[in-house]
Amino acid sequence: MLKQGRDQQESDALIDQLLDDYRAAPLGDVERSMLEYAVKLTIRPSDVGAEDVQALRDQGLDDRAIHDLCAIVAYFAFANRIADGLGIELE
Repeated sequence: MLKQGRDQQESDALIDQLLDDYRAAPLGDVERSMLEYAVKLTIRPSDVGAEDVQALRDQGLDDRAIHDLCAIVAYFAFANRIADGLGIELE
């Protein structure tokens, strides 16, 4: 689980690690499972199935949390596709 009360330097270091390789970042099992799901949904959405949802439940996420995770990942993919389709360069 992520430590609460993280100072700015620690937060910046964690963000750098997540951007570089989230698999090497100091995360708890729940956070790592959520990121694995997000990557799979982003890169191979047709491969996501009931077993992926069950794996999140096994980590303690309830259906609302799983729905929210899915919706956030899907929204970012949608927004990026719109930007790509319109030739918009993001910051």
